[in-house]
Amino acid sequence: MPSNLTRRHTLLGAAALALLAGQPASALTEAGARQLVDKVVADIDRVINSGQSDSAVLREFEKLFARYADVNIMAQYALGADGRSASASEKRAFNDAFTTYITRKYGRQFRDFVGGRVEIQSTRQIKAGYEVRTRAYLRGEGPFEVNFHISDRSGSSKFFNVYIEGVNLLLTERGEIGALLDRRGGDISAMINDLRNAG
Repeated sequence: MPSNLTRRHTLLGAAALALLAGQPASALTEAGARQLVDKVVADIDRVINSGQSDSAVLREFEKLFARYADVNIMAQYALGADGRSASASEKRAFNDAFTTYITRKYGRQFRDFVGGRVEIQSTRQIKAGYEVRTRAYLRGEGPFEVNFHISDRSGSSKFFNVYIEGVNLLLTERGEIGALLDRRGGDISAMINDLRNAG
């Protein structure tokens, strides 16, 4: 994969995964999905321009991700079929480790978004909720498409995936988790420890 595209995955993944703010438990609407992404953009600006240290930004990122992303759905998808053989305690441990792993992986690139912007292009209903199509502009790069997938299956409107230039970020992470698990011979506990220590 080209390094430029990888940088975009990392950067926009960070923005999307960290900063989707939840709404009250109610039926998700097209307007609500758009408002959610507007909130994301505002929160991105607030965090990266806060003047905090990188470690402080990362801590805030983790809190927001844990609170506002649909962590359970994302973790279940990332673990895939291997999750069927996992115990309840292993699933809980994986959810926690996955949250930390994602935060570390994307958070370190978070400040690259300084000076950038995201513009909403359109919104459409999908099976799981709504897709909000946006165009992202980063310093020194041409504009590119970022599509946010939002649902209220958890009782409030939350982020569960993002597509960057057509690349499914969650599917990419599922591949990464699968590779870690293969290296551990299918040992879920060992893979969880690897996630905890990643980065």
